[in-house]
Amino acid sequence: MNDRVGAARETSAGLATDFDAIVIGAGVSGLYQLYRLRELGLTTRVFESGSNVGGTWYWNRYPGARFDSESWTYGYSFSQELLDEWDWEEHFAGQPETERYLNHVADKFDLRRDIRFKTTVTAAHYQEDSRSWKVTLDDGTSCTARFLVTAVGVLSASVLPRIPGIESFKGQSCHTHNWPKQPVSFEGKRVAVIGTGATGIQAITEIAKTAGHLTVFQRTAQWSAPLHNSKVTPQEMAEIRKNYADIFARCQETVGCFIHAADPRSVFDVTAEEREAFWEKRYGEPGFGIWMGNFRDVLTDRAANKLMSDWLAGKIRQRVKDPAVAERLVPKTHGFGTRRVPLESGYFEVYNQPNVTLVDLTETPIERITPDGIRTSDADYGFDMIVYATGFDAITGAFDQIDIRGVGGLSLKDKWADGPVTLLGILVDGFPNFMMVMGPHAGLGNFPRAVEYTSDWVTALIRHARDNGLTRVDATPEAAKAWTDHVIETNEGLLFNEVDSWMTGINRNVEGKQVRRVMRYSGGHPAFRQHCDAVSTGGYRELSMA
Repeated sequence: MNDRVGAARETSAGLATDFDAIVIGAGVSGLYQLYRLRELGLTTRVFESGSNVGGTWYWNRYPGARFDSESWTYGYSFSQELLDEWDWEEHFAGQPETERYLNHVADKFDLRRDIRFKTTVTAAHYQEDSRSWKVTLDDGTSCTARFLVTAVGVLSASVLPRIPGIESFKGQSCHTHNWPKQPVSFEGKRVAVIGTGATGIQAITEIAKTAGHLTVFQRTAQWSAPLHNSKVTPQEMAEIRKNYADIFARCQETVGCFIHAADPRSVFDVTAEEREAFWEKRYGEPGFGIWMGNFRDVLTDRAANKLMSDWLAGKIRQRVKDPAVAERLVPKTHGFGTRRVPLESGYFEVYNQPNVTLVDLTETPIERITPDGIRTSDADYGFDMIVYATGFDAITGAFDQIDIRGVGGLSLKDKWADGPVTLLGILVDGFPNFMMVMGPHAGLGNFPRAVEYTSDWVTALIRHARDNGLTRVDATPEAAKAWTDHVIETNEGLLFNEVDSWMTGINRNVEGKQVRRVMRYSGGHPAFRQHCDAVSTGGYRELSMA
């Protein structure tokens, strides 16, 4: 046993482990899970591949990276003292501010002493004889724990496009997720950005301000709406602090844990004039109201969705001066809201700048990366820098990067080959003492709001096991199948299921991710919590325990 990892100890059941619990990841969910497990008095070790805390907000340092959740709904709610002392600078905080916040949390609660940085978990195998997990690290050492909790994030396994010649490029290139820590200058440079998802939209808007020339390579146009960010004044912060209880209560009531809730009316309950006035109001307001607070049938009724999409297309045509460019920026493959809706701060106006060119890859696809730039089907482009805003192998990708094996050596990747099977998005049958914070089949939304609930549920289950002398906790196959079937049912009738996106498990750059899967629970967070509460208050009948 390597002393840097831990020293063997006896558990309450007399079975030796190095730690009571191991947590993978020191981002938003990992930090909070560590805090809660410490409260139980458990010896806990967190392994983090980065050199510091933050997860998403440690890695994604690209220009323009910021929340599209209101900052004051995103921060942790568990500590009144933390709420009282932290002042948010912006209504939608940028990456530097969010990273400072998470470092403040780590320091305030002395979390770093239980985190081992610059350490990647390469494998985790369940040991039936000791009812523990053996966790192998990238330096070849290993350690054991009774419980293994993953806090690996939904969007953390970055993906490069499958384009020939990527390694041949002589200039600077990087993926937005793995952005350099040192400042990057675009001044006078010929810059390419490949990708126009949420990350691409944020990065493009900032890079265009200083680049000598920016060329955007777009495969799929995105529906996007204004963020309307602004500074938080001292008076506003005082008001926010006074209303935190109401703010968090509001987040608990809504489907996505945001302050925004769907309008109870149908698109067709109002006149055309009223409908457009409503959309104008939402378009002019900060945040996700235009997506999460729209008419109730915009995401379920094709005719309603088309009306909304057509209206938003008109906004794009108003904002982009060149009609041909505007048409390329109007999505043709999906309706509004059926993919994640990026929020932007002047994105469409970028294409009015003389130093910006849009290349539509549906017209002229990329053939290869060359030593000097990018070759499409009709031209060679020279670049000093290529930015890959090509996203992630979402939701299950971070799990696939670890060799996770349960009872009998079954790999988690093989178990999920035809789509995830979970209980509550937290447990996987055949993988005892293994728990996921925000795993597949959990409800996505305002991340920390969902994380706090799920981590509290995981902590309560571990407390139950400890207090009752239980050393093996597993979902029953029947319960996992029932939950998975229910998750699939909740997705029926939602238009986003008819669209290829990371939310439906599609990634053209990842082998085996070309078939749509149900990856998340879509019944809303209030219903999700009811299901989870029913399992715990019912005595965990859906679990096999020993």
